[in-house]
Amino acid sequence: MPFRLSRYVNWLFALLSAISLLHSQRILADDQWFADYAKHVEQEANKYNVPGYAMVFYQQGKAPVIVVYGKTHANGDAVTPDTVFRLASVSKTFTAVLMAKMVRQHQLEWNTPVVSLSTTLQSQGTMNPNLTLGHIVGQSSGYMPNAYDNLIEANYPLKRVLGQLAGLKPLCEPGECYTYQNALFGVIEEYFTGNNTSYHRQLREQLLYPLGMETASAGKGGLLASEEWARPHIAIARNRWREGQVESNYYRFSPAAGVNASIKDMTRWLQAMLVEFPTVVPEDVIADVTTPRVKTSREVYRRGWRDNLTDAHYGFGWRIYDYAGETLNYHGGWVKGYRADVSFSPKYRAGYVMLMNAESNLINTTTADFWRTYFQEAKRKQQAPASTANE
Repeated sequence: MPFRLSRYVNWLFALLSAISLLHSQRILADDQWFADYAKHVEQEANKYNVPGYAMVFYQQGKAPVIVVYGKTHANGDAVTPDTVFRLASVSKTFTAVLMAKMVRQHQLEWNTPVVSLSTTLQSQGTMNPNLTLGHIVGQSSGYMPNAYDNLIEANYPLKRVLGQLAGLKPLCEPGECYTYQNALFGVIEEYFTGNNTSYHRQLREQLLYPLGMETASAGKGGLLASEEWARPHIAIARNRWREGQVESNYYRFSPAAGVNASIKDMTRWLQAMLVEFPTVVPEDVIADVTTPRVKTSREVYRRGWRDNLTDAHYGFGWRIYDYAGETLNYHGGWVKGYRADVSFSPKYRAGYVMLMNAESNLINTTTADFWRTYFQEAKRKQQAPASTANE
């Protein structure tokens, strides 16, 4: 994107965000259900002493409604729309879109063998030759779920973790079953390094910069360099938290869990997923990553979701739910001291994100509650007489 155009886009978004904040009460009056929802979340956050969070409700055609709560840390500043949080596994949505763009550009293919992407796996000579890039991003590698996450958390170097994975016996053939992984995303990190670039650089150049996500980054250094960022909080007792240190472990596997962003940035991400920036994220890329590919049967029993979640699959970096009879694209994230959720409805052109600087179980239900209420309200408006709906 030319520099002048980028500056104009960023200025325009800043203006829209300012309008959203200045006129939030009027907007909420139009959507009273969301005002009630936001109030309930705040009450629950107070109840559980959650340090801070930020959330956004975006309906295409309206200004985004951003809600912030709490502080960045005990003696810190209030959370703002520019406060940067860790996204944890929500990072996988960025990685999937980046890979889909590279497939579209014919730099890679989803069926590219994993052994051709990683020098470590090539040297081991034991990795299944049928395992592909698509199996990694689509969470259908066949390996035991969360294989060697314990090694990541013990700060083992990337090459050693991948070396261990190379000798692991799979539970099923690639593509035949859903087996969630983090460590295998190290292959993508190695691929970029082997091509004289980095995941951070490609993410910035192909997505973050052209989308105007000014405070977003990848890596621990990116978080710590932010002008304002939320410190991690770990539970020490019921409804009690202590501020912790930002750990480096999962940042070594950035394609899996290493992206940072503010709620303002994540609004841009929702807009991109709703095809508002087609020159950056084309519609066929979004269709590619949100196509159901492997069934995730256990997801339908998730706490807070199970009453309305009837079917669940994984695409490329996105979960695809049948929730309350509607298609919902979703992903959650959790690393030490942070939680995050991102979701959008392609049919209703709406999205929701929540970022939190604590490992609170509050987020287990907030996103499901939002969409249950949203879909109920959308159907109520559809069924209402035209004169009533337009009042």
